[in-house]
Amino acid sequence: MFFKFNTAGESHGKALIAIVEGLPTGLEIDIEQINRELWRRQQGYGRGGRMKIESDKIEFLSGVRHGRTLGSPVALTIENRDFVHWTEIMASEKIEVQPKNPRIVTRPRPGHADLAGGQKFGTRDLRDILERASARETAARVACGAIAKQLLANFGVEIKSHVIKLGALPEKPLSKTFAEISAIDENSLLNCADAEIEKQMVELIDKAKTDGDTLGGIFEVVARNVPVGLGSHVSWNEKLDGRIAQAVMSIQAVKAVEIGSGVENAALHGSQVHDEITFANDNFKRTSNRAGGLEGGITNGEELRVRGYLKPIATLKKPLRSVDIDTKREDLAAFERSDVTAVPAAGVIGEAMLAIVLANSLREKFGGDSMAEMLANFENYTNNLNNY
Repeated sequence: MFFKFNTAGESHGKALIAIVEGLPTGLEIDIEQINRELWRRQQGYGRGGRMKIESDKIEFLSGVRHGRTLGSPVALTIENRDFVHWTEIMASEKIEVQPKNPRIVTRPRPGHADLAGGQKFGTRDLRDILERASARETAARVACGAIAKQLLANFGVEIKSHVIKLGALPEKPLSKTFAEISAIDENSLLNCADAEIEKQMVELIDKAKTDGDTLGGIFEVVARNVPVGLGSHVSWNEKLDGRIAQAVMSIQAVKAVEIGSGVENAALHGSQVHDEITFANDNFKRTSNRAGGLEGGITNGEELRVRGYLKPIATLKKPLRSVDIDTKREDLAAFERSDVTAVPAAGVIGEAMLAIVLANSLREKFGGDSMAEMLANFENYTNNLNNY
């Protein structure tokens, strides 16, 4: 059994579509909780005008009946409300007369998929590339991840994220407990657990906006109550840390992924890095969690901690130098409506991607055609684990 998903849709097309496969029958689905996750993705100080237009909500097309999964593929859609302004430009049917303002893009943005994608596919209008490369696509991922979270919740797994660095603030990324992360107010401007640092981050965003610039940063995703034994050491493609790294790296603008304190660990001695093992109350525990909950590609029962490093967004209001692909003359890069920063939103997307990877691992490990069967398999495994 595998939990799989795929998405379709362009940034300014009619809608985003997602199909989720591999869910057991009988999983109770809370659609309002899915919509809440979509709302969270749209929040954060420094977001652009698109967030004021869209009010993302999903509609199920198949796979769910009376609030429970059927075991068949789940299809869902999210309307793009902004499509009303793009009906001719993004029309699927052939048009005989070009729109007055076709919004053709020929000046690629440095750091974006525009030029590389245009060269790969041979298109003379880079809109063919940027529409799908846009982070708008992640709304569908968050919806799929919200379904994965609801599956995980049946096994006690919780996932949270927070912003630990934005631009150069703070000098050292924040380190917070799961309880501190959970205590962040959902109306927090930047989903940061340190109010004073968050205030400084807001000022930094204001300055970047005035300068026509953008900011990156680091988000951390934490999962707790993850059972021991997800993933495997036996094959490269079964190692859970590898799967997580690929999933988080696939988020637009993420350029590095860290598990636990992996970056810091590289400069230390082994005696300073590895988490010593103890045994108490019939349980194995680690005295620390520098490994971030993974050893040898397998979960070890500690909190799973993953960090995504987000580069500054490639669309600048004060554009960088570029070259027009038609004239080959130097020009300024094209400007598309965008954000100053989207690190808090990237954290929400990171939660979704981690939830999807963990949901897939749970399905691999415990199988079952129904929730009752899957939970029974999990209970049997847990009982055996307790007797190890």
